[in-house]
Amino acid sequence: MLDLILETLDDTVSTMITVFLMLFITGIMTEMNVFQRVSFIAKPLVSISRLPEASASSLVISIGSALAANTMIARLKEEGHLTERQAFLSAIMNSVPVYFRELFTYQLAFVIPVLGIFVGGVYALVAITTGLVKLILVMILGRACLSDNLAQSSGSIEYHSDNNIIAASIKSLRGQSRIFFRIAALYFIMTFLVLYSSQRGILQSLDVHPIANLFMVPPDTVIPLTIYVASPKAGITLLGPMIQNGGISESKALIVLMLGSLFMLPVYSIRSLMPNYTSVFGMRLGLSLVAVSTGISVLVRLLVLIALLMATG
Repeated sequence: MLDLILETLDDTVSTMITVFLMLFITGIMTEMNVFQRVSFIAKPLVSISRLPEASASSLVISIGSALAANTMIARLKEEGHLTERQAFLSAIMNSVPVYFRELFTYQLAFVIPVLGIFVGGVYALVAITTGLVKLILVMILGRACLSDNLAQSSGSIEYHSDNNIIAASIKSLRGQSRIFFRIAALYFIMTFLVLYSSQRGILQSLDVHPIANLFMVPPDTVIPLTIYVASPKAGITLLGPMIQNGGISESKALIVLMLGSLFMLPVYSIRSLMPNYTSVFGMRLGLSLVAVSTGISVLVRLLVLIALLMATG
């Protein structure tokens, strides 16, 4: 148990150092109105969704760090500038840029070279589609659940620009300290629970063999499929050579990838998304965000899997 606590503490400290720096720097830039000056980039999307102007600033921040953007949203909600619905939709929107960022840093740099243009390209397209579905959902729900008057009344949040970086740093430190300590405490608790579950084998107890047999994937792909659930990069690395030497067809490879995603995404959400979202937004709103975000990702891949099975059946 002591080893588990020390491992949790080590993971929490290393992560929270990054979080603190991101919060501190974001706070300084907010106090100096940096984000408000560039928020016009995201204003059309935010306006369509009937979200307040502050959501445009957070969307710009999320291009660099979704965690920093969500922390800004949580702080504004805590201060009464945003309603819970606005915070929820803003957080979902903040998760969209990562899909487009990973197109260059992950899909084009790793996935497509390993899996080939067709399989890797479809895999990348599925990821981009997931981001677009989230964005469209925010727009639809925003127009259905939010009013223009509410967006306008909470949209103009006044930040007094301070060109003095020392004064801005002090204000940032004061403003972000409370939410940082709450994030650190909840992150420690959630990380401990996840590590404890992993140590007990709860997260590793998924047996993909029956599912693999049900979807009639080749027996020799069960190992890459199983490894993909634990580590997508490792699974893709094993699957790549099988595609290149003709050991598995491209359509079957895509079925394996989509099938693996159905197992991998819930595990990833428990390990990563749940500690992040619950530590920033609290248990109720955080778990709702995890459920919706994971549900969208799983649904997109399930639909692609069904389409592949119909095409190859």
